[in-house]
Amino acid sequence: MTMDFDTDRPIYLQLYEEIKKQIASGDLKAGEKLESVRNMAKQFGVNPNTIQRALQELEREGLIETDRTRGKYVTEDKKNIDALAEDVFFEACRKLIDVANQLSMSKETAIKLLNEQWEKGGHNGNR
Repeated sequence: MTMDFDTDRPIYLQLYEEIKKQIASGDLKAGEKLESVRNMAKQFGVNPNTIQRALQELEREGLIETDRTRGKYVTEDKKNIDALAEDVFFEACRKLIDVANQLSMSKETAIKLLNEQWEKGGHNGNR
């Protein structure tokens, strides 16, 4: 999986955000073993040190854990994963609110449209 990196931002930060998104969305499951640093570097087409820096940030936040003999894993701490998912959602909400404000849209209209889209998407509200 290669990524199109933004040249204005550090690559390790973009990788960190991508892996966070994968954990929040459940693409990387709690307790799942991560690829080796070397394999991830190949997948993303970056230097292993860049991957290592992104993983250090994730570990510092408690989103991944290292077992010296078995490698790196997504945390099984549901509280951390749920908090991450909420952070990702709140960030998306802030962007949506910004767009609504740019369009001079009322809160009521924005909520109505969100509800309509939610129903069209068949979302049942369960995580």
